[in-house]
Amino acid sequence: MANASPDTELLKTPLHDLHVTRGARMMSFAGYAMPVQYPAGIITEHKHTRNAAGLFDVSHMGQAILRGADVAASFEKLVPGDIAGLATGQMRYTLLLNETGGIRDDLMATRIEENGALALFLVVNGACRDADFAHIASSLDGEATLEILADRALLALQGPGAEDVLAELAPDCSDLVFLEGRDMEVDGVSAFVTRSGYTGEDGYEISLPAAAAAAFAEKLLAHDAVEPIGLGARDSLRLEAGLCLYGHDIDEVTTPVEAGLSWTVGKRRRETADFPGAAIILKQIAGGPSRRRVGLLPEGRAPVREGAPIQNAAGDGLGMVTSGGFAPGLERPIAMGYVAADHAEAGTSVTIELRGRSVAAEVAAMPFVKPNYKRS
Repeated sequence: MANASPDTELLKTPLHDLHVTRGARMMSFAGYAMPVQYPAGIITEHKHTRNAAGLFDVSHMGQAILRGADVAASFEKLVPGDIAGLATGQMRYTLLLNETGGIRDDLMATRIEENGALALFLVVNGACRDADFAHIASSLDGEATLEILADRALLALQGPGAEDVLAELAPDCSDLVFLEGRDMEVDGVSAFVTRSGYTGEDGYEISLPAAAAAAFAEKLLAHDAVEPIGLGARDSLRLEAGLCLYGHDIDEVTTPVEAGLSWTVGKRRRETADFPGAAIILKQIAGGPSRRRVGLLPEGRAPVREGAPIQNAAGDGLGMVTSGGFAPGLERPIAMGYVAADHAEAGTSVTIELRGRSVAAEVAAMPFVKPNYKRS
């Protein structure tokens, strides 16, 4: 993330004025002016989300509806997930892949029905939005059409108090469980609500008209349990949950197997082997990759950062840190990165370079913090 400059033309989300009014420190992210933190600070925001409910503006992310005669089969040409097996209202985390098995982006796909016809509601990362939508539209030209929902806002309400808060404005939200979504009235506004989240906590994503977003956000923030949360705490929350950040922990030269995301390759898809990069990915599933994404627990109090080399006791290079920071929930630094597969077992001792010195660290299982999703 970089500081927003007065000379930089940044896009604004529908909640921009709300962020500024509440004293947020704004930064450039994915081409938007986004709040990185509010006056309470990242650690307070992080802990509030874990203990109550945090409201995140994620309107920079791309939203679209994909339609076609057999839209699930069409979309499966681009991703390894079992999209055809989704029931109406079910949501799936999946990956756009390139021909070498690298990850173009990670995204969420929800099966919806419009007048009895199957369609897919897609949410992609903001930094990849334009490239993703161009790739999907061109790849499926003639068999599916993509409607980009440019006039929609997207809010995420995360934390153990999220259901009680949202149910006051949208009682139907309580019927959803993890990885489900549906259309519903939210405080009198038609919205599409899903139950997932990228914090490890229970929570919701609310897609609603941009014009209604600020008033709706203010109603949520009027609740004693809700505080606004910036990108800084969003990053520390997802890191504790062991979740990847695109462009850092996963990218176009990283395969799902290396990233610990083999579970995104559906059983049926492994048998049909008809997704991009299938030969490479299936070979890695069968025989193992040369490197793996792992959790890391550095000694001391100083966080290690992205790009820091990881070495063995002899000083030989093993890989690199891709995400790192201080974990407020654990009161210690944590990180994740890629190491040679023979050093990926939890408990393995490694060293990490930190400002010209070596810091002892241990490979750790992820997630660092147990998830709190509502599954039933």
